[in-house]
Amino acid sequence: MQTFKELLTDYRWELAFVLFLILLEAGLSVLFPLFIGYAVDDAVNQQYQGAILLSGLGLATLIIGAGKRFFDSRVYARIYQELGLTIGAKPKEPVSKRSAHLGFLSEAVEFFENSLPEIINGLIALVGTILLIGSMNQTVFIGCMVSMILVIIVYGASQKYTLKYHTSYNEELENRVDVLSQNSPISLNWHLRKVMKWNIRLSDLETINFSIVWLIMISFLVLSIFNSVDGSAMGHGTLFALILYLFQYIEQVMTMPMFYQEGIRLSEILRRLNKGSISVQA
Repeated sequence: MQTFKELLTDYRWELAFVLFLILLEAGLSVLFPLFIGYAVDDAVNQQYQGAILLSGLGLATLIIGAGKRFFDSRVYARIYQELGLTIGAKPKEPVSKRSAHLGFLSEAVEFFENSLPEIINGLIALVGTILLIGSMNQTVFIGCMVSMILVIIVYGASQKYTLKYHTSYNEELENRVDVLSQNSPISLNWHLRKVMKWNIRLSDLETINFSIVWLIMISFLVLSIFNSVDGSAMGHGTLFALILYLFQYIEQVMTMPMFYQEGIRLSEILRRLNKGSISVQA
């Protein structure tokens, strides 16, 4: 039976190939608004080269994305199966804790398989979008940086509470099998109430953060559109591409904090699994 580090070593080439496909897909995705702008400019002039390039970009992204998903699902399935044996085959650990840890392991593998590629995609898209916005409009670029700093402040201020709520939530989940084995409706009701209490607190905190960030982003969008259109000497395609990049920037900024919260939960899960003498740290 192997630890997570040993599994990463055994699967290093497969994981490196997955990472390559993730980066390639992310790089291609960043180009879509730019190629849409080219297609618009060519369409205005009754030309089709931009449309052909856009179609080629779409096909290439489809092939790379589908190939990555077929490949990485099988790699992570093998990792989960091998590490699950390590966690499950510990007779000295209570069944309740082993059951909870297998659930935590499933969440961790799900994070690496689904969330991590999206995080990498998002980071590349965010950086690429900001750089392309900067090449089109310096004032909007400054607005991007200011709004991002404000978002970082909002989520940084709530990090301590997020970790606290995740810790309490996971501690309660570890007791689930023991509670069920008591066959007591009162104990089960109390357990479920505590689980939902921490779930509600996490949801409320995320709602507050999301609302503040949304107000920041919608203000940035309105001001940026006015700045871009007012007296702009851009071509129609370039202006359209800039507005698309603004929407893409806002989408990435709104999405990344959600992955940040998942990352906090993952770190708490890995700490809990390590505490159970299972080395799963990367």
